[in-house]
Amino acid sequence: MIGSLRGSLTFKQAPVVIIECNGVGYDVETPMSTFFELPALGAEVFLFTHLLVREDAQILYGFATDAERALFRSVLRVRGIGAKIALAILSAMSVSDFGRCIEYEDTAALSRIPGIGKKTAERLVIEMRDRIDKSATGGSPATPAPQGPKAEAVDALVALGYKPAEVNKLIAKLDIEGQSAEDIIRLALRRSVS
Repeated sequence: MIGSLRGSLTFKQAPVVIIECNGVGYDVETPMSTFFELPALGAEVFLFTHLLVREDAQILYGFATDAERALFRSVLRVRGIGAKIALAILSAMSVSDFGRCIEYEDTAALSRIPGIGKKTAERLVIEMRDRIDKSATGGSPATPAPQGPKAEAVDALVALGYKPAEVNKLIAKLDIEGQSAEDIIRLALRRSVS
């Protein structure tokens, strides 16, 4: 198993990069989150890797952080999810954002990722619920991601005793574009009692 690569970045064209290590060029597929962090061509690069062996191919995937790789591996264990969708998830959101979607059962946000429909999003929430804390953080506590007004409002409403699924349904019905967290909370509370 190839666990990581350190070498010279000789080619990059999203989502594929080639890393040359001791005269051997490794073809590596990356999520966009990793691709955007790569240095210029010719610079040294280090990636955590996952080797996927199939009947027709051996594909090497590369990640900027161990947490991304852990989430990729965990998502691959969900029934009906392949490497292409796992890469799409990491390209669309950070590890902590994905954890938040699972925690708050935000299937709407997951459904906006290419290749994920409503049923797949629901399956992700159900199957990832118990493993997200360990897999998404690589076994250590995650650094909190900066929160937007919607995330702050969701956290506050959950703290008030609302269920995450209720909060997501409630906020989905509101026009929250450009609203502050306080305004979103106020609108959601009014909506919940009307």
